Amino acid sequence: MEPRTYPRDPGARRPERGPPRPHAHGEDQHRRARQGWHWAKRGFSILFFAAVAALLVRYGRNVDWEDVLDSVRTLPAPALLAAILLAAASHLLYSCFDLIGRRYTGHNLPTRTVMAVNFISYAFNLCIGSIVGGVGFRYRLYSRLGLKPGVITRIVSMSMLTNWLGYKLLAGFLFVVHPLALPPSWHMGNHGLQWIGFALMAVSLGYILACHWYGDRVWTVRGHELYLPPWRMAVLQMLISCINWSLMAGVIYVLLGQKIAYADVLTVLLIGAIAGVVAHVPAGLGVFEFVFVALLSHIVPESRLIGALLGYRAIYYIGPLIVAGLMYLVMEVQAKKQRRALRRAGRV
Repeated sequence: MEPRTYPRDPGARRPERGPPRPHAHGEDQHRRARQGWHWAKRGFSILFFAAVAALLVRYGRNVDWEDVLDSVRTLPAPALLAAILLAAASHLLYSCFDLIGRRYTGHNLPTRTVMAVNFISYAFNLCIGSIVGGVGFRYRLYSRLGLKPGVITRIVSMSMLTNWLGYKLLAGFLFVVHPLALPPSWHMGNHGLQWIGFALMAVSLGYILACHWYGDRVWTVRGHELYLPPWRMAVLQMLISCINWSLMAGVIYVLLGQKIAYADVLTVLLIGAIAGVVAHVPAGLGVFEFVFVALLSHIVPESRLIGALLGYRAIYYIGPLIVAGLMYLVMEVQAKKQRRALRRAGRV
């Protein structure tokens, strides 16, 4: 059956198109801006992964993997187990640093999620440096979890402050009360370390006093808001940081077979940590070992020191890095699934 057609009324007018909607041009601009932002984020992600891969390759090339494996194999089982437990306790404690940042900023991410982000960033920070590890991973993961850049900046700042406040207090106390016995060939006294110790302790105690007198208030300094936490939070910062540094030294102390006084191991660890930061070498490769050999080889043979330090890197650096890498991939996959679900629901 053919469809029937009717002649068009010659007097009838074609419906005229109305004027373009005033907001149509704005919608096109907004759509193009969203597409540009989408591709910009994708490009940033590619650059971020490329930077991480390059730094990991650089780190891997500087590690003598055969020596690392040999040093781990030769460790007694009880010492190896104790070192692993101490390293796990240290990483678990450090993962709580960002919980102070949550209290400081007031965001509502779950505790488990915050600790996971903190652990991942710390493990990468140890191996590839603070810019990509400690800062870059936090910004990427926290932004995907919905936090604004300003909030993330305050979390990162509070975590770094927590770490180094405890460092200053602990190092200052050791330099004053238990100055390291320097090698005889150095011909140098310990009075310089003691003066440095007094200065470090003064900075830490000054922070606590400032939080006691002016804490829990917002101060405006040259147009920037500065918030000092309550003094109880400042004390907590220093306490958990001091415990964390002590646990790190405990790992090396156990791996050395308790041949060196624990206070000496802790002091050299603190000196080696700041030397690695000043040298700007990822993970302090070479610098950390040099400090231990230079300061303790007159007590323990150099081969024993190097073996213990390689075991320390395997347990405290490489093992957690593998776990953190797997956790990071899982979080990336979960974030993509969540964004797809939101896009289907029309919320993105």
